[in-house]
Amino acid sequence: MKSTKHRARKPLSEQEIDLIVESQSDNDSAWEKPIKVHRAKPASLSIPAELAARASFLAKLHRANNLEEWLTKVIKERVELEEVALNEAKREMWLRHGV
Repeated sequence: MKSTKHRARKPLSEQEIDLIVESQSDNDSAWEKPIKVHRAKPASLSIPAELAARASFLAKLHRANNLEEWLTKVIKERVELEEVALNEAKREMWLRHGV
């Protein structure tokens, strides 16, 4: 009796995938319905002029291309640090109190 299990196929190489995609590129039935993706709108943020000047100086010191790029990086890093600290505090509270 033959086994009903399918043999595991080796994964396709990137070149093999490219060939398949290229061969199906003009065949609309080979593709799923298109989806629409909306980019999140950037938020504006007001900061005091003195703080903006200090941030601008530091961005230049760090050779950032522009202030917005540097601020985005700094804010992202700080948010990640705060999330780690929050998770650690939750873990410690759970270990101490079982809450």
